[in-house]
Formats: sequence, structure tokens, C-alpha cells
Amino acid sequence: MTPVEILLTIIVIALIAFILYYYFKGSAGHVSISRPVESRVDEYLDRHFEHMVDEWSLMDTYQVRTFREHNDPALTDEEKRMGGLKEFRHEMTDTLTGLEERLNVLERETRGE
Repeated sequence: MTPVEILLTIIVIALIAFILYYYFKGSAGHVSISRPVESRVDEYLDRHFEHMVDEWSLMDTYQVRTFREHNDPALTDEEKRMGGLKEFRHEMTDTLTGLEERLNVLERETRGE
């Protein structure tokens, strides 16, 4: 082998070693060779999950259950009230449609059509 070939071989080996080191750097858990990206994402989520919950102000299961226990009766009452408001809106829409039709008839009559 010539010195140039030896140098290129060393550079290629160093480059591959650097890429492998960079890829597995900071890996505390098991990184699967068959699915490396997914296992790295899983590892990242496992390590940073609590921080992400705090940062994004997420709720855990206990907080959701407590919220539901305290607020379900009020939410049910609001849903019933919203149902009544939707019915009222529908009735008002029908009434306004009827009034517009009557107004159109009166306008036609006053014009002499």
C-alpha cells in the first residue's frame, strides 16, 4: 500500500468512528441496531419526559381525574344550557326567516307588483 492509500484508509476509519461516536454519544440506555432512530427517540423521551410535562404544563392522570370529579356536574349543567341555547338559536333563525318573508311580501305590495 502506498502512503496515500494508508492515509485514506485511516481517514475513512476515523470518519466512521466519529460518526458512530456522535450517534451513540450520551446514550445511557440500549440503542437498538435494527431500529436506531426509534430507540434514540424512545430514550430521549424517557429521559426528558418529566421536564416536558413541566415545560408544556401537561396534566397527569391523577390531575385529570381530580378535575373531572370536581367539574363534571358543572360541565353537565353547561352542556344542558348550551343545548337550550342552540334550540333558542334555531327558533330565532326560523322566526327571522318568517319575518323576512313577510317583509318581502309587504315591500312587493307597496310597490304595486
